[in-house]
Amino acid sequence: MKRLAFIAMAFAALAAAAWAPSQPPLGPASLTSLPAVPVPAHNPMSAEKIALGRLLFFDARLSGDASTSCASCHLPQHGWSHSEALAPGYPGHRLWRNNPTVLNAAYFRHLMWDGTLDSLEIQARSAMQAPVEGNGKAFMVEMRLRLIPDYVERFRRAFGSEWPQLDDAWRAIAAFERTLVSDPRLVPLDRHLAGDRTALSPAARRGLSLFEGKAGCIQCHHGALASDEGFHALGVPRQQLFDSNPRVQIAVRWQNRQRDVPRAVYRNGDEDLGRYYRTRDPADIGKFRTPSLRELKYTAPYMHNGVFATLREVVDFFDAGGGETANKSPLLKPLGLSSEEKNDLVAFLEALSMERPLLVAVPELPPLLPLDGIVGTDCAAPAGDPVVNFHAAVTQRPRL
Repeated sequence: MKRLAFIAMAFAALAAAAWAPSQPPLGPASLTSLPAVPVPAHNPMSAEKIALGRLLFFDARLSGDASTSCASCHLPQHGWSHSEALAPGYPGHRLWRNNPTVLNAAYFRHLMWDGTLDSLEIQARSAMQAPVEGNGKAFMVEMRLRLIPDYVERFRRAFGSEWPQLDDAWRAIAAFERTLVSDPRLVPLDRHLAGDRTALSPAARRGLSLFEGKAGCIQCHHGALASDEGFHALGVPRQQLFDSNPRVQIAVRWQNRQRDVPRAVYRNGDEDLGRYYRTRDPADIGKFRTPSLRELKYTAPYMHNGVFATLREVVDFFDAGGGETANKSPLLKPLGLSSEEKNDLVAFLEALSMERPLLVAVPELPPLLPLDGIVGTDCAAPAGDPVVNFHAAVTQRPRL
């Protein structure tokens, strides 16, 4: 982690002001069940909006070349995440982070590993328009939506708009994502918290005692999400793709450049700077959001850079007291767990997942209707104006 130490020193030299701590106070050290999904006042839920959002989530036409959808990186069969260590991104690119799951994302106050985004609506827009992710140009994608008659009608029903508006597309996707949450009836821990003393296996019960006691996991993994939603530097091993894959190297440096890090660090740094991107506090370099432990069974690989393939590797890492890095959390200490205790801890961690994955069938997407295919003599619009003819043709059709 010498690179991070160098970057931290460089930032410290460049820092001109004191910053408030980014770490929130430690919350109640207990695990709880998930409450009702919080819904923002500006985007109330409706059946029409959720159904539209489900279609848009799987629709690659929101991306630049119509190749990449939300579901390209958030696959239901892989825990609404991705099975690769680093997210794939837009064709020709490779991202620099492991893909966070969409499962239970509705509960987080801050999204992304560095907490940069504050809502699912903003996250949907950011992902589909970022050059290395969706690369969708707003005006082009919005016109595509308006050339899909079924979407024209669905947006009208969901939002009351005459034509699809791109901001409404992000609202619809966010509404759908707020339905992707753990079912407490299928989660052994939730049944245990509800009073079912048979819900956890003997190994998982022993693992819970370790989680709350000797292993100290509860210090950062508590509450309904099993996350303090804070940011910590752990010294996670370097992802080897940072050194072997030129597209990853380009993405890391592009990330630093487009986040406007100082030139000295941009030219010399090839690490993910984490929470610093949001706070600009050198003390936050290398810190990443504490992930939720829910649905871990389905969301491997683990950590912000996908460096661990199994939960046992994660437990081994924390048992050793983490790694070496600047700004390392003082909470990390060697634990001295036996092999049997590690197995019990893994058994408990798996009990935070549903007993079967949350799967959604890939929907059949409505067709895009070329302009030439709908211009006809029955349209009142002038024959020489295909856009106006398109509008007329759609509005004359029976509503779905």
